Amino acid sequence: MTPSAGRRWLVLGLAILAYMLGLFHRVAPAALAQDLVQAFATSAVALGVLAATYFWVYTAMQMPCGVLADTLGPRKLLFGGGLIATAGAAMFGLALEFGWAAFGRMLVGFGTAVAFVAALKLVASWFDERRFATLTGVVVLAGNLSSAAAGGPFAWVLQALPWRTVILLLAGLSLVVSIGALAFVRDSPPGHAAVRLASGDWRKGLAAVLANRASWPGFFANLGMGGAFLGFAGLWGVPYLVEVHGMTRVHAANHASLILASFACGGFLWGALSDRLRLRRPVFVLGSGLLALCWVPFLAGMKLPSAAGYLLCVAIGLGAAGLTISWACAKEVNLPQYSGMATALVNTGCFLGPALLQPLVGWVLDWDRAAAAPGAHSAAEWQRGLWVILGFSLLGLVSALFVRETRARGIARPG
Repeated sequence: MTPSAGRRWLVLGLAILAYMLGLFHRVAPAALAQDLVQAFATSAVALGVLAATYFWVYTAMQMPCGVLADTLGPRKLLFGGGLIATAGAAMFGLALEFGWAAFGRMLVGFGTAVAFVAALKLVASWFDERRFATLTGVVVLAGNLSSAAAGGPFAWVLQALPWRTVILLLAGLSLVVSIGALAFVRDSPPGHAAVRLASGDWRKGLAAVLANRASWPGFFANLGMGGAFLGFAGLWGVPYLVEVHGMTRVHAANHASLILASFACGGFLWGALSDRLRLRRPVFVLGSGLLALCWVPFLAGMKLPSAAGYLLCVAIGLGAAGLTISWACAKEVNLPQYSGMATALVNTGCFLGPALLQPLVGWVLDWDRAAAAPGAHSAAEWQRGLWVILGFSLLGLVSALFVRETRARGIARPG
């Protein structure tokens, strides 16, 4: 029996909602930076560590999530992950000490880590494989609109509501989505057997994915591009624009939101273009090259007028969105039954990148300050941080050049 379009989109939609909540939490520290410094009396390094806690846990969970998606299935992942995210957001919103806040962020990262891999597994199971990159772009589009809302709109909300109240409301929404996944999501369409590995076969599959040299360029490309993009838009972009370019927090957060919104739209556009052209690598390289070029005006110390600044933010988001091709590439160079683990591997790079870059930039900003003294940073200090971001972007560009061209077709065997 062929499921209706409405049923397909209900199943995928719940996974997308879980993903949207995770992305909101991911970049919320950018708008919350000043509130968190006041609430926990943190330095730039400590703030970077707090924000990166999410990424470290999210990163560590990607391969286990891939294994679980291929064995247990996405329904159980979404339900269990939602419960954990609910507990973590509640703890973060109620924390009075830095340690508890960091632990809450860790639980949020742990719980939301499942959503994207589960969504891609559902796309592979419920939809035509020839639309995989396009539908991946749809997931990215919806999810990153939530990221955009965590910038300027969130900064606006924070003028009306305490930040703790908003985080607690997000905890309640996570609980609702978790229960919805349990009630409505199924691992495969009616009449179709779920594609799952036996509990003992995942080791063989994981070894095959890791041993496949074609799996790794996407991982390193995502590490560089994801690190640069999320490190800037998710944390350091707002304070940089405030301290160097003299923007208000809301104005700077609007720039970060535009980056994230452009990334969201770019993910859909690059995916649709790649599926239409039946090409992967050229699209990937084009995006990574654009991202690397975008840091040059900042490094050159250019004081961009408002229109040019917004245009540059659009370019950053569109360039970074080229990494969305990596998931289709990973799926197509590995066996179909290993799709969860293959997409999880390259997705790991997206979050290992910012997990490394966010505290690294904080350390570079503070390294010549006595005891990492709090306060605004100079333009010269920010220049050092921007060089780190450019370095990550160049890693992404070089790695994208080594992605195997599949012409949008899966292969019979890995390697």
